[in-house]
Amino acid sequence: MQRRTVLSLPLALGPGLLPLARAHHGWSSFDQDRPIYLQGRVHSVRWQNPHAELVLELPASLSLPADLARRALPAQSAPVDGKALLAKAQLPRRQDRRWEIELAPLSRMQAWRVTPLQVGDEIAVLGFTFQDEKGEAILRVEYLFVGDKIYGLRSSPA
Repeated sequence: MQRRTVLSLPLALGPGLLPLARAHHGWSSFDQDRPIYLQGRVHSVRWQNPHAELVLELPASLSLPADLARRALPAQSAPVDGKALLAKAQLPRRQDRRWEIELAPLSRMQAWRVTPLQVGDEIAVLGFTFQDEKGEAILRVEYLFVGDKIYGLRSSPA
């Protein structure tokens, strides 16, 4: 999985003292008006902070489940209109077969009691990708579907 890094360049430091900093990107570049649904098999997993990640390999044909908008969602500590997100869910426009999936921090995954995912697991996710689907095939997850369980990853369970 590729990670995005940036240089931290404080003006107060002289040459040779410039630290390399691994930056966690913000969420402002993700299109939160267009929830994307993906389903597939876990290709690789990194169960570590700043958040758990995986690569999801999509099937040759992907479709929205007929019952998606009617699924019962778990209560979260942060206000999330999950029903609206499910109703607006779309498939991605881009044709990538593998997507980098960004889950929640490990402390939140533990609060939800998510068993660490393994290579080969079948899962689905609903979340957001970059504006106009530009750049890397990355999805920030709002809801994780594993078997018959649904996890709301924006915040802790209510």
